[in-house]
Amino acid sequence: MDEPSAHPLHLTVTGLSVEFSHEGGVFRAVDDISFSLSRGCTLGIVGESGSGKSITSLSIMRLIPSPPGNISHGDIDFYDEGGNCIDLLTLSEREMRSWRGKRIAMIFQEPMTSLNPAYRCGRQVMENILQHEKVSRKEAGIRTIDLFNEVLLPRPEEVFRSYPHQ
Repeated sequence: MDEPSAHPLHLTVTGLSVEFSHEGGVFRAVDDISFSLSRGCTLGIVGESGSGKSITSLSIMRLIPSPPGNISHGDIDFYDEGGNCIDLLTLSEREMRSWRGKRIAMIFQEPMTSLNPAYRCGRQVMENILQHEKVSRKEAGIRTIDLFNEVLLPRPEEVFRSYPHQ
């Protein structure tokens, strides 16, 4: 796709197929899925256990372990603010890391496993801010507490210092 439509698309997935190699051959986990997601919209992927929801999302984020995983077919195009089409499958790993969390993100299926239990909540949210914005650790900490306030977490300063299980 060269240009977004009149209502600019932010993400277009076309004909995505993902396979995993194993001793007995190749297993196709996602088979020819296509969808478009407009800027400012949220997409919920629903299906039975094992239907490929997580693999689809992880593929878009380029988080499929390779090997054994492989995006065998398809396109994943992201339109930036200027309407330019970026093929996420051609970005280097370093470029893709700069996109994750700032321009494209996913909420994992199991909320209790979304945060690493070994690190405090504030530190984990701060990492994303520090990765994508040029701010000091102090400013990232303030912004993290502001985000906790924005989503109405009770006692945001306490949550900042807490571990996910707390």
